[in-house]
Amino acid sequence: MAPAIRDVREHDLDAVLALNNAGGPSILATDPSRLRHLFDIADYFRVAEQDGRLLGFLIAMREKAGYHSTNFRWFQSRYDSFVYIDRIVIAPESRGHGLGRIFYCDVQSFAEVRVPLLTCEVFLEPRNDQTVLFHGTMGFQEVGQQQMGEEGPKVSLLARELPSFPFVRERYLDQGGLPDVDWLRGRVLPEARA
Repeated sequence: MAPAIRDVREHDLDAVLALNNAGGPSILATDPSRLRHLFDIADYFRVAEQDGRLLGFLIAMREKAGYHSTNFRWFQSRYDSFVYIDRIVIAPESRGHGLGRIFYCDVQSFAEVRVPLLTCEVFLEPRNDQTVLFHGTMGFQEVGQQQMGEEGPKVSLLARELPSFPFVRERYLDQGGLPDVDWLRGRVLPEARA
């Protein structure tokens, strides 16, 4: 059976944290409070699940999110409207089977009806050619580089223009909004649920 991609639920956070912190050198470790903050602010936070087990996740947010990542702020200072992919993690046993591409197609579907640009970064130290190549084949272009803090790794800041967005903006966003259908609805943030 193929994995199901669905919105994260609060009870998933322990499994997401474990996946994140076992992600390897290209994923920054986090703690429960930082992950909870991402849960609270992320416009897109989806997991892949199969037989009750989480195989991976992707977290992304819009330009106005209350996020203090230096890479997010780099994009925020240069672009008015974007979706920023903060992190994607795939369980080691699920890597190499296309799950990363499935997540990227899913987040693109989310982004292209909302913004003109999908953004992210990849570490250049330690360099991971597989990750660099993956993003290149997904249409991302380097728009800058920076060091994360004084002693952090150097990253390549990437962006991908979303060619569908002008059509969506002209036909729907400028004419009152997207149709009210399930697949176009965004994630309901925890504070909005309260």
